Amino acid sequence: MVYDMQYVPGALFLLLLILAAAAGCTTSPAAEPPVTPAAPSPEPTTSPTPESTQATVEVADMALQLSDLPPDYILRDRSVMTSPEVSQLTRDLGWRQGYFVTFDRTGRTRNDQTRIRQSINIFPAENMNKVFLLEKVALSEGTTPFSSPYEIPFPPIGDRSIAYRMTNTPEEGQVTYTVIFTKKNAFERITMAGTSTDYETLKDIAEKAAARIR
Repeated sequence: MVYDMQYVPGALFLLLLILAAAAGCTTSPAAEPPVTPAAPSPEPTTSPTPESTQATVEVADMALQLSDLPPDYILRDRSVMTSPEVSQLTRDLGWRQGYFVTFDRTGRTRNDQTRIRQSINIFPAENMNKVFLLEKVALSEGTTPFSSPYEIPFPPIGDRSIAYRMTNTPEEGQVTYTVIFTKKNAFERITMAGTSTDYETLKDIAEKAAARIR
């Protein structure tokens, strides 16, 4: 009995070691905090480049070409404008330069007197709204002893536009269409007048004229 009691402390110590080892094996390791993914860097933002208010083509290149018209028209005249050819009010609005082109219809009856005329005038961009309003007023008040202008439906052209029709002008029984519009720093007036005017042709050439201003 004495012999057995001498080894009790050693056996107890060994038992404690075994229990401690077992506890260490069954204990879960401390959970690590979740890793939050880094937020993606915001994409750099770029502001859209504002469209230039200045035309980048020469005024002569804005003019209609013979190929823009029906085949029965011929070129009658094409030229730059000079300062004495425009009004004082136009010069006061900062008129810089101008250009015009005239086409006549041929190959029909001898009495056919149909003409298309385009005029192009360049102003400071900041004056374009004022130029358009003044020209619109002048056009709408352009009465004759035979007729008054009537605004007609017309596709939007350029930045701002309007179209009118007058009957019995330039002569009794004839019709005159007039379209005015602005685009960038150019103001244009296109007229079709005579005995064989065509509203659809006028729309087509007005759209082509606006497309030439870049």
